[in-house]
Amino acid sequence: MKTNRNLQLTIVTLAAAMAGQFSPAAAKEAAYPTKPISLLVGFAPGGSGDFVARAIAQYLGPVLGQTIVVENRPGANGLVAATHAAAAKPDGYTLLITTMGLTTNPYLYGTNKADPIKDFTPISMVADVPNVLVANLAIPGAGLNAFLRELKSRATPLSVATTGQAAPGHLASELLQRAAGVKFEFVAYKGSGPALTDVMAGHVDASMPTVVAALAGIKSNRLRALAVTGATRSPLLPDVPTFAELGISEIGTASGWYGMVAPAGLPADIASRLSEEIRKVMEAPEVREHFLTQGATPRTMTSAEMGRYIAQEYSRWGAIIQQSGIKAGSQ
Repeated sequence: MKTNRNLQLTIVTLAAAMAGQFSPAAAKEAAYPTKPISLLVGFAPGGSGDFVARAIAQYLGPVLGQTIVVENRPGANGLVAATHAAAAKPDGYTLLITTMGLTTNPYLYGTNKADPIKDFTPISMVADVPNVLVANLAIPGAGLNAFLRELKSRATPLSVATTGQAAPGHLASELLQRAAGVKFEFVAYKGSGPALTDVMAGHVDASMPTVVAALAGIKSNRLRALAVTGATRSPLLPDVPTFAELGISEIGTASGWYGMVAPAGLPADIASRLSEEIRKVMEAPEVREHFLTQGATPRTMTSAEMGRYIAQEYSRWGAIIQQSGIKAGSQ
């Protein structure tokens, strides 16, 4: 009888353990995702943001076992997509590929639109996208120091084409002014294509677009590349030094970036899983090569690290925007 009671006790204990293992909460965690995921991106098809979103969808979807559908919602430097994402249900089925604009837009449009701290759950960084300072070939001198000497020798400021209000190239140029003690006259363009066309034609003196946008003009000797942002040289322009190498460390971290966030309130286990899967995906050699050929350097973070980074960028760029008097729709 005692043996039977022990056996019954063992069975009851195992049943209880198995019931806990297969509780609704555990099943929910194991099940995610059970349907396609929407990945919002705030830019039109064909640009760098769209490339990053579609690459993530291509490589991350199979790992998660679900299709990731990219939705382009362009407008206001990514604000349209961010506002839509912030209002979505925080269940892991609406994600957002965002840029530095997440942390600069509140200073241009107001925090009531999409607050980068309160309205989102950080997931991971995805990639850095360096910018390159390029000049018209008529500007004397071959390097950055000669370019800055020319700036200081002129009675009027050199003109610099920008391709987005408070975009990475615009803010990096603002930092260059401060670090080098020079002055630019900013000229606004709707895209890097027309901006660089005017630099090559001599209508504008310089610009600081992404490396990919400027690569064709540099390789065809129609643009002079002077320096790149970022901690290391771009593999697409290995002979072009970084600003930090040339003694202007203030611009070293002024590159553009792409990261993933979700609506505020996303369960921590889902955020953690997405962050870890993105890390694994971005470490795969074929994925790294795919990004590097597009001028994007893979870079991942944990959810907590991403949260700290967003807060840091929000504070840093807010000070620059406010001090420079940058407004939405103006340069």
